[in-house]
Amino acid sequence: MLVPSIFGDTMFNDWMEDFPFRGRMPEMQVNQLMKTDIREHEKGYELDIDLPGFKKEDIKAVLKDGYLTIEAHTNQNNDEKDKHGKYIRRERYVGSCSRSFYVGEDMTEEDIRAKFEDGILKLSIPKKELQPKVEQKKYISIEG
Repeated sequence: MLVPSIFGDTMFNDWMEDFPFRGRMPEMQVNQLMKTDIREHEKGYELDIDLPGFKKEDIKAVLKDGYLTIEAHTNQNNDEKDKHGKYIRRERYVGSCSRSFYVGEDMTEEDIRAKFEDGILKLSIPKKELQPKVEQKKYISIEG
């Protein structure tokens, strides 16, 4: 039931390697972000998502329309000045990434457990039995 989104997948990365307009990130390759391990067990799924260099407050997990989306944003500033206030080195990195997984329309925020430690976001998602939708009658009041 847990299905990764096709966006953010690395299917075309090898094919796109040779194109000159494809930008490169010197410290972190785009295809190295948010590597995810998914384990299935009897009661649910365990996800480990690599987010090195991110802080807990930089990460959001959003559940909407049956999709669990993990978003991470960083703004690193490595300014170094000498004793006169002149810059010796000035490096900045601003970036964000996201990844979505379909977890089912019946899943709620309370069902999912998340923990972030040592640069790894660990998610625990239970399996849920698919409930057949019961059609509810909606009555229209008749005046008169």
